[in-house]
Amino acid sequence: MKDKVLFVSGGTRGIGKAIVYAFAERGCNVAFTYASSADSANEIIADVEAKYGVKARAYKLDILEPNTYKDVYKEFDEDFDRLDFFISNAIISGRAVVGGFAPFMRLKPKGLGNIWTATVEAFVVGAQEAARRMEKTGGGSIISMSSTGNLVYTPNYAGHGTNKAAVETMVKYAAAELGDMNIRVNAVSGGPIDTDALKAFPNYEEVKAEVVNRSPLNRMGEAEDLTGACLFLCQNDASWLTGQTIVVDGGTSFQ
Repeated sequence: MKDKVLFVSGGTRGIGKAIVYAFAERGCNVAFTYASSADSANEIIADVEAKYGVKARAYKLDILEPNTYKDVYKEFDEDFDRLDFFISNAIISGRAVVGGFAPFMRLKPKGLGNIWTATVEAFVVGAQEAARRMEKTGGGSIISMSSTGNLVYTPNYAGHGTNKAAVETMVKYAAAELGDMNIRVNAVSGGPIDTDALKAFPNYEEVKAEVVNRSPLNRMGEAEDLTGACLFLCQNDASWLTGQTIVVDGGTSFQ
């Protein structure tokens, strides 16, 4: 991956941060977005560049305003002359998902709409802009992060789970139409991963205990557990793999 370039949304914590470090460790230059903490982004940039000798840059992005991706990519173009890999990872939480993260009878259109915007619309705009740049260099790999909440019932997760199902379908359509550009599009679906986002669940301890109980491996998933699938999908070993969802869930969706 030396001299190639990754762009991942939401790269300052959790899964996105793990992806930044995994790709940088293999010689890949990395660009990532952040929601609000420029200090955290700059700390990661300094650490990654010092440890791995690659180029790293970060850009502020409001995932609820997907069209601002176009402005972010203009900044990206000033720093990098190519793009090889794009991973749509950023998610929303907190007040923005009120009415979306709730039992079925308490779901509200605004909260559901925000999840749709951050999950599906953001993937579409981010991937479109990525594809335009990948086409110039002969192709690339696009990944949407997903979750098994569209396969296994998870309390309060109807809004997110439904939109993860939607983005996995969008991945298939993108794969069908971008193949002529030698661009592969896939999804990585993670089981419950022990991140800050999961810790924000009001029933976090209950969810964690259930995951450990359901997994044949008897443990919770960590952010680093998803990086292997992402690396695989961005290498030549996966050159004939597109339009698919790879499930990385510690076996929990079968129990």
